[in-house]
Amino acid sequence: MIVVNEKLIPSAKTYCVIRDLDLDAIERLDLPAIRPILPTLVRMGWCVPLDTSDHWSQQRKNIQKMLSGIEVINNIVHLLSIDFHALEMDVRKEQQLRFKVGVAANDSLLISALTDGLALEFERCDGIKKLRLLLSELISLMAFVRQTVYQTQQPVTGLRPSELFDNEVYLDEVSDVLCIAISELPNTLLIHEVIEALLHVKNGTALICRIAANFTDSFADICLTLLNNGDKQEDESFCGRTRMTALRLLCQMNPSDALTVRSEAVDMCRMPSLTIMLTLDYIQNKHKSADYLPQTDIVSFINGILLGNDDRIRNWFSQYIRSGQKCMEQMRPTSLIDLRSELLKSVNLLVENGLKSEGSLESGVSDACVLIRLYCALRAIANMKFTDEETNALISLIICRPPANQIGIRFVSLGLCMILSSPLLISSADNESKVIQWIKWLVKEESYFGRLTDVKSSFGEMLLLIAIHFHSNQLPAIGELVSSTLGIKIPVRTNNMNRIKVIFTQEIFIDQTVTTHAVKVPVTQNLNSSVAGFLPVHCIYQLLKSRAFTKHKVPIKDWIFKQICNAVAPIHTIFLPLIEIYVNSIIHPNPKVASNTTNEPFSEEEILLIFRHKVYSHEDDDEKIDFNDINDTIVSCPLTSQLLLLYFVLLYEDNRLTYHSKNVSSTERKIMKYSPEFLAQIPIFYLIQSARYDQQNYGAITSPLLRLIAHHYPHLCLVKDWLSSELSSHKKKEMTYKSQQISTKKERKLFENSFETNSPSIIISELDRLMTLPKTHLWPLAPDFILKLPSLFCRSTPRKLCEKAKIVWFELNSIFPRKLWVMTVNVLRPKLFGFAPKTQSLTWSDIMSDPLHVLRCDERIFRNAELMEITLHMLSAFLAASRINLSHHLMETVSKSPDEEKDREELRSALLTAQESAAIQILLECCIAKPEEMDTNLLTNLREVQGLICSHLHQVFISDTNIAKLVHFQGYDSELLPLVVTAIPSMHICLDFIPELLGQPDLQKQAFAINLCSHLCKQYSITKSFNVSKLCFNVAVTLVSVLPSDKRAPFFTSILPALVQMCAPFPLLCEDAVKLLIQLSQINMSCLASTSSHFMYPEATLRQYNKKLECLNWQQLNDHFSNLPIEDSLSLCIQKAFISLSDLPFIKKIY
Repeated sequence: MIVVNEKLIPSAKTYCVIRDLDLDAIERLDLPAIRPILPTLVRMGWCVPLDTSDHWSQQRKNIQKMLSGIEVINNIVHLLSIDFHALEMDVRKEQQLRFKVGVAANDSLLISALTDGLALEFERCDGIKKLRLLLSELISLMAFVRQTVYQTQQPVTGLRPSELFDNEVYLDEVSDVLCIAISELPNTLLIHEVIEALLHVKNGTALICRIAANFTDSFADICLTLLNNGDKQEDESFCGRTRMTALRLLCQMNPSDALTVRSEAVDMCRMPSLTIMLTLDYIQNKHKSADYLPQTDIVSFINGILLGNDDRIRNWFSQYIRSGQKCMEQMRPTSLIDLRSELLKSVNLLVENGLKSEGSLESGVSDACVLIRLYCALRAIANMKFTDEETNALISLIICRPPANQIGIRFVSLGLCMILSSPLLISSADNESKVIQWIKWLVKEESYFGRLTDVKSSFGEMLLLIAIHFHSNQLPAIGELVSSTLGIKIPVRTNNMNRIKVIFTQEIFIDQTVTTHAVKVPVTQNLNSSVAGFLPVHCIYQLLKSRAFTKHKVPIKDWIFKQICNAVAPIHTIFLPLIEIYVNSIIHPNPKVASNTTNEPFSEEEILLIFRHKVYSHEDDDEKIDFNDINDTIVSCPLTSQLLLLYFVLLYEDNRLTYHSKNVSSTERKIMKYSPEFLAQIPIFYLIQSARYDQQNYGAITSPLLRLIAHHYPHLCLVKDWLSSELSSHKKKEMTYKSQQISTKKERKLFENSFETNSPSIIISELDRLMTLPKTHLWPLAPDFILKLPSLFCRSTPRKLCEKAKIVWFELNSIFPRKLWVMTVNVLRPKLFGFAPKTQSLTWSDIMSDPLHVLRCDERIFRNAELMEITLHMLSAFLAASRINLSHHLMETVSKSPDEEKDREELRSALLTAQESAAIQILLECCIAKPEEMDTNLLTNLREVQGLICSHLHQVFISDTNIAKLVHFQGYDSELLPLVVTAIPSMHICLDFIPELLGQPDLQKQAFAINLCSHLCKQYSITKSFNVSKLCFNVAVTLVSVLPSDKRAPFFTSILPALVQMCAPFPLLCEDAVKLLIQLSQINMSCLASTSSHFMYPEATLRQYNKKLECLNWQQLNDHFSNLPIEDSLSLCIQKAFISLSDLPFIKKIY
């Protein structure tokens, strides 16, 4: 460190008064204190001011009066009378000369040859000569700095000798001349260049401080200049030490800006030693001046750097620590020694005071926590090696016994982490024995700490978790545990942890003790994501992961169940991996254990006990069940616990099915299966919707639940259900205050009374009121509402009432759809409409096994649009449920061979397609109009039902085209073809399999295919339709000559209208149609000649129908001539075909 005479430096008081221009305080200063700032005071008193006010004029007089008794004032005033303009010209020439390469040191334009030396000449000469001498020496020094330091970048190992600057006797006069020169020649003598030059002479640092005192407005610029030119790391060099000395002296002179200078150095990542020394200086002098801010601790400063968010600053300071470590090893001086001494002093002070700081135990423990984190950061980030003295002090600090409160638990946790992150702390036998005794004391006192502090997490769980990781040899997990506790990424070296591992696993925690102790640890009450620290659930999770419970046959089911029951929102992130690893330990045996021991799953009774609290349905106080009286388990938040149990059930079933499908030998081990009746009692849809609408609390569990539900419960993922639920959630908000005023009994009474009036308007008002109720208050009315459905959907019921009832049904469907579907199917069964009574109600399993139960209802439903929409919705859901149920059945029973697997899959597909095709056939049959429904009015119930059914069929066909193919191969009434082709947009897919249908040996299927093709050609006039219609004509031509007479006439009677209809969109087919009709008529005439008794007079027979043929359509023609012989009917059809072709506008172009 450069030694500087403190008497040469302006005091902090002097700088303060000149900075604030406090003339009264300046007047009270003695001559030694005021001497450094005389140049500034003289310029203020004798130079012409810009401020011409009376106040400043008086101030100037006071300054002149105050300085009048000082003898050296005359010399400074004389300097102000020099012609600085001429001097500036000479200075610039001198600078140009000095900056040239090869100029001798004694070459100067400002001064002539000196006979007695620079110092004597400066002492004897007058003011102008002194000014020239100083400027010549200063410019020479500045030229040296520019050429040596900046251009050639040669290292400077010492000060440059100078007679003028080295002698302290001349320092006051040199300072006066220099300050006057800088103030009068500001464009020539740049202050930052002067400062850099003065660093290379003996008393340069003192001159820099005097310049800063005389130019207080340039203090920040001077400090920034010194910082900018400083080194990033190598500030222990000669130039670095000089620069650091100058900055420290400046900050001692102006202590209020010391922290600002330190902050600038940190931001610029320069001179790390300076930041340390400034902090130490600030702490040592904090009580000496009122300008000092409150205490700034070195610990908090280093913590802010190492644990801050700026990686650039952290890496810069870490490199300084490493460099300082090397200097210490090489026995070289470094500021790191002072830093470590100060930190060690803080540690020893806390140990001596028994963790007390400023008389407060909690404050001392808090300071100890900060110190431990700091030492961990120095070890991890800067790789600092602890000395023996530091090691012993840290061990003494760690084993201190803190108070039984939250901060005490934090202190113990940090101490454990420091021992784990720095195993060399217990390298000595003495320290090791201290640590072992301390850990044993922690194990003994853990319950006492938890009982007194009433906290949800304690160091006991952390000890247990560390032991678990050591037993399972998961050393990287210990590193993660340490890093998360300290909040620092610490690379824990596993090769140094062997001794600590032995201490934990053999001396304190043996394997079986860990598992036995874990299940006895009380669960965390009201566990949610805001509960920080290491909890008992973390220990259970790690033991489950290592299969410790199954290894030692320790039951863990009850503990996990209690913890789930004590969960509240927002859900803690540990629950999902805990449930996943628990399910895995139930399904998959431990491969390392000979006996296939697994954990037990939750029973249906245990789970249903939690679900008896109906979160989807409000219950009056007298109807509520006190679950705590039934079971010892306390449910803190029913919705949270039910969501977690739902995730467990779904994940369990998913893993069970996967395990069965992949393991042929799994049948040897009985794995519990949850029954469909049990699963039907869980409000899956309501729970997942509740989680979706409360992402803040249940966002973590929503995505995993959605994945499982979409995979195993596709019937709960219908688009309409989710859209309706979305709209319902936005349409109304459930008010808590309103919910508290609603009584379920009163609501049921109001509902019953409205229907007893038989007044549609009153019932509509009641249904509108139901839609304003919260969902939890609406569901209790679901059974009453469903029972009223038969009376609502009679023909005399107003349309508006039916529509309102449908809206209410779909609102209930957004709460508990599966239960609602079962109730609705049972209510709409024929027994409720006067048919033969059924023996018992259908269950979910019954309907899922045979979805056609949905369509076994009163026929009036098929003429009511609102009820038909509900029926179609339930049909889609039950078909999807049946499909996934059969898939689950195949997965549960593993095939013994690939051939058997193939046969079972084919049987499953056949059963599903049979169910779906049967449902479609029933729906198509419902679209056929009855005789009394033959009405030209399009606004009929039949027409509306047909639209709903066709829309449903469209969705079915586009989801699986094979179903469409099967239905058309089965065939249906040709009367429906016009409706089906126009109302189902996906019917164009039939063009793909019509050729295959034409190849069937059944004439009825061929006729159906030709009729279908004719309607498709009319609807889709595309190339593909033309090609298929051309094929139909070819088939018809072939069959004319192939079919026997008894089959020919009926066949062509049914297809001739279709063939003629194909010619309308495709005129090119007219020629084929005419040729076919001519050939068919010739064959038919030959047949008549051999079989008919009136063949000799055919014209007389046909003449009587000529006029009627022109005015009748094909349907009327078939009805009118149904009593004629089939050959005569065919003749009439041929004639009608010719008439229809002749009516086409383009037929004349052919003939």
